[in-house]
Amino acid sequence: MRVLHVITGLGVGGAELQLRSVLQHTRHDAEVVTLYNPGEVAEMLSRDGVRVRDLGMTGNTEIAAVLRLWKLIRQGRYDVVHTHLYRACVYGRVAARLAGTPAVVTTEHSIGRTHLERRRMTRGVQALYLGTDLCSDATIAVSDTVADRLVGWGVRRDKITVIPNGVDFDRVAFDEADRARIRAEFGIAREVRVVGVLGRLDPNKRFDLVIAAMAPMLDATTGLLIVGEGPDRERLEGVAREHGVADRVLFTGERHDVAAMLSALDLFVASSAQETFGLSVLEALSNGIRALYTTCPAMAGIETDRARAVPGDVAGMRREIASELARMGSPQPGMSTGLPRETVPAIRERYGIDAVTGRIDDLYDGLLDRRAQRSPRSEPLVADAVASAEPAGGDR
Repeated sequence: MRVLHVITGLGVGGAELQLRSVLQHTRHDAEVVTLYNPGEVAEMLSRDGVRVRDLGMTGNTEIAAVLRLWKLIRQGRYDVVHTHLYRACVYGRVAARLAGTPAVVTTEHSIGRTHLERRRMTRGVQALYLGTDLCSDATIAVSDTVADRLVGWGVRRDKITVIPNGVDFDRVAFDEADRARIRAEFGIAREVRVVGVLGRLDPNKRFDLVIAAMAPMLDATTGLLIVGEGPDRERLEGVAREHGVADRVLFTGERHDVAAMLSALDLFVASSAQETFGLSVLEALSNGIRALYTTCPAMAGIETDRARAVPGDVAGMRREIASELARMGSPQPGMSTGLPRETVPAIRERYGIDAVTGRIDDLYDGLLDRRAQRSPRSEPLVADAVASAEPAGGDR
C-alpha cells in the first residue's frame, strides 16, 4: 500500500516527531510532503530512508498550492493520503479528494478548549476545518478529550477513531552514561537534584509557573533544566532574572537527544494550561523518573504512584515539587541524586509505538476494504488539462 503523509511543517515538534516514529514502524510504503519549513525532522526522515518533498508554500492563502499538491498526489496514485495539522488538513484533504484518492485520513493532534495549534478558534477557522472535513473518510483523535472536542466542533462521531500517540520506549530509555554526559555538559554535579521541563517554549506550556514555584528551592543542591526552544525563551529568561535564580535555571536550547536529557533529570514537571495528550509525561515515566503534571489526558485510567496531577498555580506547584524533593532526601557530596528508576507497565501496554502504528495501518486497510466493496477505484475528478500545473516542489 502506498501512503502519502501531508503535514504543515517539519520543524521539531510533537506531531512531527510522532509522525517520524510511526513511519519507522509502519508496514506500508510511506512518503511525506511538507507544505513548507522542511526543518530538522525532514532531515531525520530522509536519513531514515523516507522520501520527503517540500511543497514550497510561502503564505497562508496560497490557492495554487492545492493544484501543486493535487498534481503530486495524482501522479503518485497513492492508496491513502493522511493529513496532519490544521493547514495540511485544509489543503491536503481537498487535493486528495480531487485527485480521487481511495482513502483520506486526518489525525487531529492538538485541539484545545480555545485554540487549535496555537490558532484561536474563530468561526472562520472552524468553518474551513469542517468544510474540508467533508473530503476526509476518517479522523484519528489522539485522545478521548480530542474526540469530544471534535464532536463539539461538528465532526461526526462515527468518523472518529481514537488512536493515542505512541511511545518508542527504546528512544527514551534511561542510560547512566548519558546522565553523566549531560550533567558534565551543563556543569551539574552528581549530587545536585535536577527538576526538568521539556517542550516548545510557548506560553501555553507555562514554564514561567515552574520557575516561580521553584525559585525559593533553587540553590547549590537543586537546579532547574528547561529543555527546548521557542518564542517564549526571552520572556522566561527574564522571569528567572526577576526571581534572582538566573544562575540556577539552565536553558538547553533545542535538543534531539531526548533520552539523554530525561536521564539527566530527577523529577519531570509538565505545566501546560491545555493539553490534548501529554506525550512528554509518558516519555518521562518511560525513562523511569517521577512526574508531576497539571493536565495530561494520556494518564486517564493509568493507576501509578509514579505520577500525579498537581495544581496549576505557584503555591500549589511549589508544595508538590517540595514534597518530591523531600522524597529524595538530603544531597550528599559526590553521591548520585534521585530516586530509583522505575517504569510503569500500564504505559508500555497501552502506548507502545508498534501497537499504535499497527492500529493506524489497520484503519487504512479497513477503509480500503470498504471502498473496494462499494465500487472500483474512482478516477481523478479534475480534468487532465490541469496536469500542466506548476511542479510540486523539491525533494529532500
